[in-house]
Amino acid sequence: MKDGAAVRGADLVAAALENVGVKYIFTVSGNHVMPLFDALLATNIKLIHARHEAACVHMADAWGRLTGEAGVALVTGGQGHSNAVAALYMALASESPVVLLSGHAGLNELGRGAFQEMPQADLARPVAKASWTSRSAASLGTDISKAFSLAKSGRSGPVHVSLPVDLLEQTIPDAAPPPVTPAASAPPDAGAVGEVLAQIKAASKPLMLCGPMFCTERGRAMMAKASDALGVPVIGMESPRGINDPALGAFAEVLAQADLIVLIGKPLDFTLKFGEAPAVSSTCKWGVIDSDKTLIARAAKALGERLAMSCVADAAPVLAALIKSSEGKRAATGWLQDVGSLLQFQPPQWTSLRSAGRDHIHPVEMCRTIGAFLQGHPGATYICDGGEVGQWAQALIHRDRRLINGIAGTIGASLPFAIAAKCHRPEHPVVAVMGDGTFGFHMAEFDTAVRYGIPFIAVVGNDARWNAEYQIQLRQYGADRARNCELLPARYDRAVEALGGFGACVSSADELGDALTQAHSSGKPACINVMMESVAAPIIRR
Repeated sequence: MKDGAAVRGADLVAAALENVGVKYIFTVSGNHVMPLFDALLATNIKLIHARHEAACVHMADAWGRLTGEAGVALVTGGQGHSNAVAALYMALASESPVVLLSGHAGLNELGRGAFQEMPQADLARPVAKASWTSRSAASLGTDISKAFSLAKSGRSGPVHVSLPVDLLEQTIPDAAPPPVTPAASAPPDAGAVGEVLAQIKAASKPLMLCGPMFCTERGRAMMAKASDALGVPVIGMESPRGINDPALGAFAEVLAQADLIVLIGKPLDFTLKFGEAPAVSSTCKWGVIDSDKTLIARAAKALGERLAMSCVADAAPVLAALIKSSEGKRAATGWLQDVGSLLQFQPPQWTSLRSAGRDHIHPVEMCRTIGAFLQGHPGATYICDGGEVGQWAQALIHRDRRLINGIAGTIGASLPFAIAAKCHRPEHPVVAVMGDGTFGFHMAEFDTAVRYGIPFIAVVGNDARWNAEYQIQLRQYGADRARNCELLPARYDRAVEALGGFGACVSSADELGDALTQAHSSGKPACINVMMESVAAPIIRR
């Protein structure tokens, strides 16, 4: 495009997306976005055309978590948009930078019964940081720039913009893409940093708890550096299981012992039992650092006099300032070592857990075999869905480069996550672990992976039931009322083979080890169907 030449609004959007550095867009086509499909042909941006709009958002979510840059989902209007909105909640809870671009009925037809007319921005607003509809073709580029800035500023999260089709088709004079506005970051308050350090010094068993935005490969490295500099346990929380997150070992015991808890970008919520006893000592003091004033106010209301200090500030700069202020001053403490041991604790009986029969494998055997495979591939990305099998996998397989379903507790994203992860680092393996219930959500995305030549390995723990809900039935209502959560022991591997991928069905650890090697060597999207014993998720206590 040349300045002054006549261009479509769609061309302005495409240029703005390229200007902010977008490499991939995860999309499902539809009437209202076809002008954008056409305009994007003039860019170097690659489209991954998926099979469901929610999967597009999950792919963008994974891209955001892995790269730190906003992932982009592009869908059509109407139900294409509403399908996508359902997946925004996971990205919001996981603090993942995502930009959802939705086609929209033409502005010149609104109120007249336009095709797929609905208040799309209103629908997305509760599950996004910001949501609006573009109002002029000339402002489309600015809207794109603004969306990317908002997605990464403060607490990262999803942003939605609806793009009316008449604006995309409208021809206007070309203009240079708007400048990329860096995400605004509130500088850390020196007094607040000093107050945190003073509170830590006065405590005997302090903890620093960080939110989901730190539960990335980059964030984990920063938390480890902070712990080393401060001599204080710095722990990231990203699981809906909260204090019973099996990836954190005996964390519930750690939390109960703390006499100071400093939340760095971590909301006080259900994952911390709202800060109430007996999960947390009634005499424990708290500090809260957050960019969101409403979350600080919520914590102040819940904690009362136990809130020793608070500060409105972006979490990452504060943690960086704490590291800088403490370097070379760390005093080693027994508390730090004790917490490290508790976080790594696994019940000794796990070493001998085996399936009772030869036709099924115990989740512990399955996860240890997957862990051994991943150890042979240091650059691999590990993805773990939710449910009961997901808790075993999170407890037993530890990687800094991993994605889980997150605070939202939603299941089903692991297959789309795997596609995006492989797009990001195509030279390294991607292994996703999920249950059979989860597999059914986005099974058709194996077609997407085959079409684009995106190989990954999905390991499906097949116990022929929605086991998380079945376990609730057993605990709360009894075995005689455990009904309607059954599935078939289906051959999901054969479905993947029919779509052009690699499939294997196994029922022992040895078979699984061989299948992982074969799947990796196949160079195809792969499904390993593991006939698995049905057991409850672990709750780790010493």
